[in-house]
Amino acid sequence: MPIQINLLTEALAQEDSRKRDPVKRAIFGGALAVVMMLVWFSSILLEHMVATSNLARVQAEIQAHENDYNVEVADLKKINEVQSRVDELNKLSSARFLQGDLMNALQQLYVPNVCLLHVQVSQSYTPTGSGSVVEHTVLTLDAKDSSPNPGDQVNRCKEAINELSYFRTNLEASDGVKLFNLSPQETAPGSKPFVLFTIECHFADKTR
Repeated sequence: MPIQINLLTEALAQEDSRKRDPVKRAIFGGALAVVMMLVWFSSILLEHMVATSNLARVQAEIQAHENDYNVEVADLKKINEVQSRVDELNKLSSARFLQGDLMNALQQLYVPNVCLLHVQVSQSYTPTGSGSVVEHTVLTLDAKDSSPNPGDQVNRCKEAINELSYFRTNLEASDGVKLFNLSPQETAPGSKPFVLFTIECHFADKTR
């Protein structure tokens, strides 16, 4: 029977011994662990990048909604301010000084030899700080007294104003009718001597 001699037996044995070397196995295992760690880290990094992108998108949407909200709040504030002014104007309009009542009262004012030349109504408003205003009303009457003794009818004119129900009800309780101006006696071609005078009627203040 022929004898077979494998000259590579010793080399193969050495190679197999090297493959079974613990140090090499440890190095291979470490390298594999490093690769797995890199893969895990890459997945975590990718998730972080996606999460960061989503966060930026959500923050941008929130900012856009916040800007819209701020615009809506500002618009609502303006609307409320305008509505408040409209309400105040309506309130003031409903309680306004009625010129028609005044003119009707003046038609009833008659003093012999006294001619009414000019009528002026002045109104002003003072805020009270509590959302209301105080209305101040002054009626100015410019007139001419051409009585036989010019000037005698001035006081009579004041008394006639106080006697009218409209003025008695609406003027200030004290000094509601005041003589504001009295001119010297004057003459004009074709007319009798006269004096010009001005009377102020102070209405009682009203809170609106």
